Amino acid sequence: MRGFDFTSWQGLLFTLVGIALFTLISMGIRLIMMFTIQQRRERVNRQINERLKTLIAAYKTLGGSFTGTLTVDPTHLRDLRAKRAEEGAEGLDLSSGSERSRRIRDAVEAALSDIILLGTEEQVRLAERAARELVAGQPVRTDLLVVSLRNFIREALDLAPVPSDLEVPFQGPARPSSSGGRGRSEGGAGRGGGGGGGGMGAGGGGMGLGAAGEQTTEAADPASR
Repeated sequence: MRGFDFTSWQGLLFTLVGIALFTLISMGIRLIMMFTIQQRRERVNRQINERLKTLIAAYKTLGGSFTGTLTVDPTHLRDLRAKRAEEGAEGLDLSSGSERSRRIRDAVEAALSDIILLGTEEQVRLAERAARELVAGQPVRTDLLVVSLRNFIREALDLAPVPSDLEVPFQGPARPSSSGGRGRSEGGAGRGGGGGGGGMGAGGGGMGLGAAGEQTTEAADPASR
């Protein structure tokens, strides 16, 4: 209080101006600090959310199935083709089964890459071992990695752990859906059927015409379609 002068109006004015400047500077410093802390917190939250989103997607890929073949087949399509060439043209079928295995393996490889990038130390070790088994051409089980991911995600989301008295079945990689392929094939069949109907209509219209009329109708019909 010794620096404050209230004996004259000039001293009182300078005192009030000094208090106002001190308050403004203090509030500015406080706002800058709050803004910096908020930005840092938002950046950390975004990183955590992106990490959780990636690991949840990897969990769904690696442990999205409870039935069927729950191991990853490391065989590449080139190996299947080489085996087919060795056994003869009809010795091996490279249709839907091989395609499904290839798609599962590709999805699992991408999930392992994400886990090696964003997982914990335990998850990185398990993912690295699974990747080495894939490279070595050995069937890969993902159950231990799935359990580690499940526990980490539930803890990060502040969820209670899975009850210890439950026995969750062995989980394996999700099997890709083939509904899209069926939809495309059905759509192609529908378009083909429509084209056939248009051709029949054009043929029916040309029955009452001469040769020149038939040619004119056939030439104009694609444009109308």
